[in-house]
Formats: sequence, structure tokens, C-alpha cells
Amino acid sequence: MGYAARFAKNLVTACAASLLLVQPVLAQSINVLRDAETEAFFRDISKPMIVAANLDPKSVQLILVGDPSINAFVCCGQNVFIHSGLIQVTDNVNQLQGVIAHELGHIAGGHNIRSSEGTGPATSISILSLIAAGAAMALGAGEAGMAILGMGQSVAQSTYLSFNRDQESRADQAGAEYLLAAQLSGQGSLDFFGKLANQEYRLAIPQTNSYNRTHPLSSERIAALADVYAKSPYFHKGPDPAFQARFLRIKGKLIGFIEDPVRTLAMFPASDQSVQARYARAYAWQRSAYPDAALGEINKLLATAPKDPYFLELKGQILLESGRNAEAITVLRAAVANAPNEPLIATLLGHALISTEMPADMAEAKPLLKAAIARDKDNPFAWYQLGVIYDREGDTPRAALASAERYSMEGNRKGASANARVALAGLPRGSADWIRAQDIALASACEGNKKKC
Repeated sequence: MGYAARFAKNLVTACAASLLLVQPVLAQSINVLRDAETEAFFRDISKPMIVAANLDPKSVQLILVGDPSINAFVCCGQNVFIHSGLIQVTDNVNQLQGVIAHELGHIAGGHNIRSSEGTGPATSISILSLIAAGAAMALGAGEAGMAILGMGQSVAQSTYLSFNRDQESRADQAGAEYLLAAQLSGQGSLDFFGKLANQEYRLAIPQTNSYNRTHPLSSERIAALADVYAKSPYFHKGPDPAFQARFLRIKGKLIGFIEDPVRTLAMFPASDQSVQARYARAYAWQRSAYPDAALGEINKLLATAPKDPYFLELKGQILLESGRNAEAITVLRAAVANAPNEPLIATLLGHALISTEMPADMAEAKPLLKAAIARDKDNPFAWYQLGVIYDREGDTPRAALASAERYSMEGNRKGASANARVALAGLPRGSADWIRAQDIALASACEGNKKKC
């Protein structure tokens, strides 16, 4: 539904090392940004590399995170999280594909699963040093005990960091293989590491060695990959023109969504008539509460591509947020007709239909939202809208189940548990909905008690 911020579940699974400068924080909530056009773009540009990595494109998810840092990481199974800040600094689709190829190297290498191979030895060293230090102190050698403890901690840290750097290097090499198999150039990867090297210089990160780092220095990575990429017959192949055009579109709309509107309008002045600029300005004007100016930009885009579902989606969203519900519904119906397999667009149409509070519109919205959820179960907004319909129909148990689904996705254990119990009390025992409510209730209870389920 255009760009929309969605709050992901708390992530408590240990993540593989991030690609860039900073380790991702564990057990934190991630601000996921959902956008139909961006997600379709991610799927299309990554599919050849996913296949090259012997992974299933249906199982690998690329997820956009609202975070200004230049970062990407793998976490929680086969999920690649890409920070919005990374999109903003990349110049072309080939650079982004280089990042994705590296992250697929982490997935194919099982680096999430194998993280214990690095932490295990480091922990053992720490424990042994603690025992030895305690023994020395017990014998009255306090200074010696402290020295042993300090040395043990240092060795443990260096063991873990060495393991992590090795995984990063392996992911770099695997990524190069996937780019080659997908007939893509590695030049974008080298260019991107060059950007990171420049950032390391600006941050005054020592360039002598990477001994105390989780990642090799960017200059080291460039040196290790330059010859590998240069041997590829596709090294001088430029970015795919169609993908590059789509990249500029999603970059423009992302900037319009996350940047301060004044800055966006300065970056993309009215003299810039490109699709990227118009997209960015449309979001900036909408966020500044100038819907007519936003509609002016999107209407000019639609004049060149009247059936573009993503242009229609944004226009529908602007109209809906301006209180012009009837017009929004007409536009969003056209968007769904031109992109029938995009659940986020269907969800927005469902929302527009519900907003009229007309029985006929509610009846149209219900199957639409059910179909959207069937295609995209991790869509709390769709569950919320479906819950509204059930509530209006007087179906309290299913309204509660929809709320339980939504709260579960948002990491609200108490809300999920309470609504699941209401659903269980009113649904036919043993039915599919009753079993689903029971699953949510049990999962919420396990999470609350911190048990393994």
C-alpha cells in the first residue's frame, strides 16, 4: 500500500554477521517497510542468484528495514534484511545485487546455524581462563589470576572475531560465484565495497589490519575479489536497463517516504521531470499535507503509464487519506485489476471499501482481504481490516481470532493470548479456526514463560 511502516516481531534468533560495518543488534524489534513495488523488484533481481545458490526462490525473503545505516544482514531463517540507508547510497541495481549475492552466501553456507562453531570455542576459552584465574587467586597469586583472566578473554574474543571474518570472506567468495552463474557483473560489488572503504576512512577506522574487527577491511575485500570478478566474461556488462529503471523508481519513492519533505524537494526540484523525481515529490507533498500537489505529480506519471498498478496504488492512497473515498475505490479497483497477485494493493482496496461503512462495500472487501491474507499471511493490517468486518457482522470469535493473528505478528503476546482465548470460547471445537486460535494461545503462553515449544 505504497510505503507503509510495519513493526516486526521481536527477533531473538541469533543473526549471521551483517555485511557491512555494524553487527545487527540481537533481540530487537525491526521496523519493516512494506511496499508492493519494492518487494516485487527485490524478488525479480534476486531470483537468478537464489537459483545459483541452490536455494528456493519461494523460501528466500528480501525485507526492507527502515534504518538509515548502510547495512544488510541475514536473520531468522532465509530472510535477507536490507536497510533503507543502503538503498539510498547505492547508485545502480548491480551494486544492490552484489550485496544480495553476499547475503545469499551466508544463507547457503548455513552461517546462522553454524554460529555456535564460533561462539562455542570462544566460550570454552573464557570458562577455562576463569577456572585457571580462580585457582591462581585461591593460591594467593591475585595479579597472576587477573592476568590469566584478561588473557583468556582476549583470546576468546580474537577466536570469535577470526571465525566471523572467515564467514564473511566465504560469503564474499560465494557471492562472486552466484553473480557469475547469474551472468551478472561483479563491478557493482567492487564499487559498493569502495563506498564502504570511503566510509571507513571518514570514520577514522584504522586500515592497518582487521584483527579486532568482525569483518575484513573493505580494502582487503576488494583486493580478494578484484581478480575473481575480472575473470568473469560478464565483468564489463552494465546493469540491466529495465531493472535499473525500476531501481531508480523504488529509490525515489523510498527517499520521498523516509526523508524530510523539505530535503526531498531540494533533492528533486520541479525542473527534474524524471519518474524517480516525480515519485519522490509525490510522497513529499503527501507527507507535507499538500494532496493536490501530490496528485499533480502522480497524475503526470499516470499520463505516461495509465495502467501502472503502483502509480494507481499511490493515487488511491492519496485520495483515501484525503477523505475522497469513492474516488479512491475506483482507482484502487483499477490497481488491483492490473496487479491481481499483489496482496498489499488488495489490502488497501479492502481498507478503502470498509471505510465507506456500506454493506455492499463490506461484502466486496471480505473475500478480497481473505485472498490477500492467503497470499501474504504476515500482513497485520489485512488481519485488522478483516477483523473489522467480522466485528460488524457480529462474528465476535472470528473478530477475536483476526486480532490474535495481528497481535501475534506485532509481537504483542498479551493481546494475542487474550484474543485467542476469546476465539477459543466461541469457535466450534476442533474446527480449523479453533485449532489456529489454540496454536496462537499456546505459542503466546510458551513465549511468556520462556519455554521451548
